[in-house]
Amino acid sequence: MFPMRGFRLSLPLPKPLRTDGMAPHPRRVTFTVLVALSLAGAGFAADLPRAEPADVGLSGKRLQRADNLLRAVVDQGDLAGAVGLVVRHGHVAYFEAHGRADDDRPMGRDAIFRIASMTKPVTAAAVLALYEQGAFRLQDPVSAYLPEFADVRVLVPDSLRAVVDSATVPAQRPIRISDLLTHTSGLTYHWNDRVGDQLWEQKIPHGLHQVEGTLADAMGRLARIPLVHSPGQAWTYGLGLDVAGRLVEVVAGQDLFSYMESRIFDPLEMDDTGFYLGKKRAARLAAVYSKNAAGTLQRMVADSTYMMGQTLGFSIDYPTDGPTHYYAGGGGLCSTAGDYGRFAQMLANGGELDGKRILSRKSVELMASDHVGTLLPDYGFGLGVAVIRDPGEFSELSSPGAFTWGGFFSTHF
Repeated sequence: MFPMRGFRLSLPLPKPLRTDGMAPHPRRVTFTVLVALSLAGAGFAADLPRAEPADVGLSGKRLQRADNLLRAVVDQGDLAGAVGLVVRHGHVAYFEAHGRADDDRPMGRDAIFRIASMTKPVTAAAVLALYEQGAFRLQDPVSAYLPEFADVRVLVPDSLRAVVDSATVPAQRPIRISDLLTHTSGLTYHWNDRVGDQLWEQKIPHGLHQVEGTLADAMGRLARIPLVHSPGQAWTYGLGLDVAGRLVEVVAGQDLFSYMESRIFDPLEMDDTGFYLGKKRAARLAAVYSKNAAGTLQRMVADSTYMMGQTLGFSIDYPTDGPTHYYAGGGGLCSTAGDYGRFAQMLANGGELDGKRILSRKSVELMASDHVGTLLPDYGFGLGVAVIRDPGEFSELSSPGAFTWGGFFSTHF
């Protein structure tokens, strides 16, 4: 659900990204990994011929380094399994699977992963698709469409508690739709030490456990919980994209999955992407592994709730067992390297893939532009994605304008 500094991503390929205000992970956890990398070009693995790396301007020796790394982390017991993909100029330059997807099943290139926060860019794309139709402006107040978010209140900073009578004060301005997509709304996650207990007590979902009810139910309760800062004043990773998912439902007049399916998944032929899996697809779901106290990989079991800290509980069987009507726009999707690669390639192509336009070129440019400036020190943030402003600032191999995000179970694009 969240890439961050202090939470060890299983592969050191991408630089871990920041999640301000988050409690550190209580222990090192290693999950089965998907790495989807999409470079310039068109099409995707299922449709395209393989190419020698040199024929598409890549170094075969350097791609072999990536393959060697995936093999090494599996062989040394840091990962159960991994899938890596690189596409360039319409050709697959690298697409390999290593290790195991489960104790009795080898990892396949068609393995399905819980992509958690890699749901966020998909939800942002859904919002932008409606924005292009003139359904709203990104600067519109959220309360114009979700009235429960009118008159939101903000926690008083610790430094002012002695001089302010109330624990909360009115927000200095309304939450805007753009705030939801850039994590500047003041909404947070369950690890927050001031409102985490309220989120837990009010049964506000984060997408990684079984949920009764719908987005409409949960977002109504969320609106009553104070923000951790006024909108626009800081960058705080949180539930904004879940609220954005509810916005899509209200404006589009259908549930979030149905809209994503008709507007994004079907046109892009993302046949293995969804919030919940039937029995046939569940057989391809990669298991989740964690290191036990002895440092050995151990399969996490279904029918259990695992805790991160005191207030963030998650399960691993939420895609396959339990209610199937809650669509968490911030963290609920499952997908394959192939499917998500098609989505990423659509963005790399400026909003189009295989003759099917999902977004305009200008919408993708807006999505991949930095909207937060100095609110983040090492990189920018666009609409649902992190944006590399300067490789020197980021201090890792990267390119200006590259955009990225990852997920709780160590997926990355």
